[in-house]
Amino acid sequence: MDGLIVTADDFGAALEVNEAIEQAHRLGILTAASLMVNGPAADDAVRRARTRPSLGVGLHLVLVEGRPTLPPEQIPDLVDADGLLRTNMVKAGVDIFFRPAVRRQLAAEIEAQFKAFADTRLLLDHVNAHKHFHLHPTIASLIMQIGPRYGMKAMRAPTEPRSIIRAIEPGRTTIAERIVNPYARAIRARIRRAGMLVPDQVFGLAWSGAMTRKRVAALIERLPSGLSEIYFHPATADDFAGHAPDYRYRAEYDALIDTGVARVAQGIRRGNFADFGQGKEA
Repeated sequence: MDGLIVTADDFGAALEVNEAIEQAHRLGILTAASLMVNGPAADDAVRRARTRPSLGVGLHLVLVEGRPTLPPEQIPDLVDADGLLRTNMVKAGVDIFFRPAVRRQLAAEIEAQFKAFADTRLLLDHVNAHKHFHLHPTIASLIMQIGPRYGMKAMRAPTEPRSIIRAIEPGRTTIAERIVNPYARAIRARIRRAGMLVPDQVFGLAWSGAMTRKRVAALIERLPSGLSEIYFHPATADDFAGHAPDYRYRAEYDALIDTGVARVAQGIRRGNFADFGQGKEA
């Protein structure tokens, strides 16, 4: 099955992000968005999504660097002194793997976020996680246990073909990419065995926060056979509450609405996860 899903992460993080996502779907090539149910602008994101039923909205689970759904006292091992989810992914990952009490708290928080998404009454198009934390085997297992009860039928595994990235911009593979790809391939296989949809390849990892028009057009021109996902972090401004200092949010938004990029994408079947999962025409 050949096709392309174009996704924006962090829906609900800020009004600038929400506006970019809405406009990129209306005017550009964006087909899906991943909702942070506890993002500062989550309510605004849901309102916008309801006016754009063709936008596939999924759950962007936030298990680090954000605000939890449950009260902090119910998940004391997942939060810091301010009641926010911890930022140290290595320490959190070790605790999740080795400490049963932490796993129970994590399961409760994951379920709470799925329930919060269900309460929006939006169709659950897909699932992924902030910072790709769903590549942690324990987290992946919990998502795959809990998600189907809430209608989860598709999930991202960020398997990015390095040969295509190097063909566009030659360079060395980073240690992070060497670590991510083996885990992502293993998760992709688990998702497929569970009978859920998972793209064959995903782009956005190597140039996270810097998906420029030139890079996006070059990627689309070189898409391999199968189902591809390209994910973005767009916003109408680079400076907003909670922004990552090095991310070029506006450049990513511009790439999504660029007419040249749209011309390159002509003739490619595009849609959200549900479109491909159900075999619909985009």
